[in-house]
Amino acid sequence: MSAPRSLSPSTLLMLSLPPLLWAGNAVVGRLMVGQIAPLALSFCRWFFALLAVLPFTVAPLWRGRALLRRHWKVLARQGLLGVTCYNSIQYVALHSTTPLKVSLITSASPVFVTLLGALLFGEAIGLSAWLGSLLSVAGVAVVVTEGHLQRLAGLHLARGDLMMLVAVFLWALYTWDLRRHPVALPRLSLLAAQMAWGTLFIVPLAAYERWGLGEVTHWTPRVALAVAYVALLASVLAYACWGAAVARVGAQIPSYFGNLAPVFAALLAYAMLGERIAGYHVVGALLIFAGIHVALRGRASQRVAAQPAGATGAQDGQRKE
Repeated sequence: MSAPRSLSPSTLLMLSLPPLLWAGNAVVGRLMVGQIAPLALSFCRWFFALLAVLPFTVAPLWRGRALLRRHWKVLARQGLLGVTCYNSIQYVALHSTTPLKVSLITSASPVFVTLLGALLFGEAIGLSAWLGSLLSVAGVAVVVTEGHLQRLAGLHLARGDLMMLVAVFLWALYTWDLRRHPVALPRLSLLAAQMAWGTLFIVPLAAYERWGLGEVTHWTPRVALAVAYVALLASVLAYACWGAAVARVGAQIPSYFGNLAPVFAALLAYAMLGERIAGYHVVGALLIFAGIHVALRGRASQRVAAQPAGATGAQDGQRKE
């Protein structure tokens, strides 16, 4: 589907709201340090998000129960990678890094997906994709070393930054699993099934965090409001807007808007946490965004070159944070 020349106000809102809400998710995770344990926050987020979408997915899931039984291992694996691991690691990482660095590292996930496809799954990628990957990886290196690249030699990196690199790698695995093992369920029903498995896997981890590590949640109206935000806004509303935007304009334009998350994170972190924007943040962001831009233009050129005259195609995409 070709992108429209101009975007309507409602489409612009649907494209801009998800990265704003995902940036807010990182800031909220940082604000909740010491008030709610990270795995407890992860569990609450997806448990209440699941409750919110169940009224709209119970009937489709019941009609697709044969698919749920047949592909339960695939759905369990996708729930583990995309819900349990990625999001739980993000909340733990926010105990030792900043929302802006988390958002910047996460923004490079399309490049990690490209590299993983080439290295593990034998996917052929062109010169533009390799160049874009190198630029974005350089940007991530600038961010995690705070502009001191010599730290890479001694691996003197913040624990939270290293955790986010692991989280983005697992997200790339999740993305490839979606592509290689698709389950023919409606989009929201597929997400609900992944949420259910992911939440189930979080339960023993959150229980160990509480009774094994002694991490206690101090329930207050502020904590309850934070849980409501990450469950209903950063999960359900953001996903609904993202899916609707992709349906309108394809996958490539939303991928650019998704990179607004670090910008929103910087503004929110400055306003709510007093965190300042350093020069290395700007340099890293420019390299990451340039890399993604180069990689996406290369992919678009390859699609046009491979497309028969007069043919049209459709794009689809998915992102969660």
